[in-house]
Amino acid sequence: MLKHKQLLLILSIFFLTNVLHSQNVFQEVAKDPLEIHGNFNLNSQYYLTDSVIAAPTVAEKFLINGYANVIATKGAFSAGARYESYENALLGFDPRYKGSGFPYRYFSFDNKGLNVTVGNFYEQFGTGMLLRSYEERDLGLDNAMDGIRVKYDFGNGIRVKGLVGRQRYFFAKGDGIVRAIDGEVNLNEAIGGWKDNKLKLLVGANFVSKYQEDNNPDLVLPENVGAYSGRITARYANFSLTGEYAYKENDPSADNSNIYKPGQGLFLSASYSQKGFGINLSAKHIDNMSFRSDRTEGFNNLTINYLPALTKQHTYNLAATLYPYATQPTGEVAFQGDIVFRLKKKTWYGGKYGTRILINSSLAYGLDSTGINDQNTTRQGYSAKFFSPGSQAYFQDINISLERKLNKTFKVKAMYMNMMVNNLITRYGGLNGSFGGKIYADIAVLDVMYKIRPKHALRAEFQALWSDQDMGDWGTMVLEYTYSPHWFVAIIDQYNYGNKVEKNQIHYPYGTFGYINGGNRVSLGFGRQKAGLFCVGGVCRVVPASNGLTITVTSSF
Repeated sequence: MLKHKQLLLILSIFFLTNVLHSQNVFQEVAKDPLEIHGNFNLNSQYYLTDSVIAAPTVAEKFLINGYANVIATKGAFSAGARYESYENALLGFDPRYKGSGFPYRYFSFDNKGLNVTVGNFYEQFGTGMLLRSYEERDLGLDNAMDGIRVKYDFGNGIRVKGLVGRQRYFFAKGDGIVRAIDGEVNLNEAIGGWKDNKLKLLVGANFVSKYQEDNNPDLVLPENVGAYSGRITARYANFSLTGEYAYKENDPSADNSNIYKPGQGLFLSASYSQKGFGINLSAKHIDNMSFRSDRTEGFNNLTINYLPALTKQHTYNLAATLYPYATQPTGEVAFQGDIVFRLKKKTWYGGKYGTRILINSSLAYGLDSTGINDQNTTRQGYSAKFFSPGSQAYFQDINISLERKLNKTFKVKAMYMNMMVNNLITRYGGLNGSFGGKIYADIAVLDVMYKIRPKHALRAEFQALWSDQDMGDWGTMVLEYTYSPHWFVAIIDQYNYGNKVEKNQIHYPYGTFGYINGGNRVSLGFGRQKAGLFCVGGVCRVVPASNGLTITVTSSF
């Protein structure tokens, strides 16, 4: 945790550049205005006892997550810090988020193509298959680096960046050291005569390694683990193609049961677009690609890399919260396709304002793998065919949605989704316990927006999920009224009406209202929230059931 004196020293160095004129860069900076920006967020909840929904008991009754960012920039210089407070953390967040302090602070400058950052920073190489340092606050995920990062733009489309540091581990740092370098070349800028070429090519490569001391008394573990990646992006007219291949040296860990098998991953995405029509096809092969700076950790802690999700990120309640899919870092083969098109306006089939249709399908399978009989001697664990789906299906989602403006006051959205999730892999749990097997479900959504008059709007959602497995059928209704630009009020009720266990046929009502003024937003909510998973980009956290009052305050400046 950063000491206050250290923070003041960093900020003092930054502000002293106002009066330093010994070098040209400082003379230029002195002429630039000082800008200070930031944001504040407070999320708190008062918890009530509710044995009906199996809500955990909260001893403190009132829990909060809060933070504030302050960033100061002056010309080529920038400095910032974030203060965080968890007293104690909200349910569903790791309890090791506890207390208050400055876990994030940095200082950076730019000088003729050179950018240097010391302190904390976020970074991503390519698709992130080998390195993605980022924050997703709603997931409780923050693997910010603490160290030094250097970037250099040589011009002519050639860029290089390198870093060394340790990852954030709640209010401390992980044991492992991460070292990485990435290079990227825009061939149309680097090669003379290619500037006006219709084919646009961007290539890149990176190397990432971690160091962690071997302190396992039973195994000889590699202390240095390296990983390599190459990527390409090509564009021609309305077509584009992105691909990245990554290879990771053997990395025994808790995720893979300490096997010595190397890992590899391949991500491919191709798209075509024109006015009123677009199509995207993606595929990936992931084999033993868990990569952490601490081999003993689990959940979302100390992850070095990010494995892109190939599933639609649903926003409607039942589709998003009941059975979302989390990327399987130990192994999966997945495919996704998207088609979007518009029906011509002022036609009988497109209507007066036109109609937008989106079709999406995603499939995920286990690896086509074979076990190794001499595992005790080689500890390779298994062998897998490259880019070959196994016989075990993990997930399926086929959905279609339609958006249409009927007139100046009515807009309608409708969605149908057919899905399957293998609960032997995802291991969802409910009030019935964990269902063992495949869960099949159909989901339908109707979303209607009615503009009553200027500044007044009413939106209604009607959702239904039908399933013969797990918790059975669900229904959700949402009503939301907004008085622009300041006020809103909404109510939602989830009802597990088809649960085969009668006592678990429960309503989950929740109401909220709030006020918005410029960059400030205050909202109050009260009611039940069901247990489930909250996922962003294929990364998830478990959310326990709760009942109580929620207060949220956000501000930006």
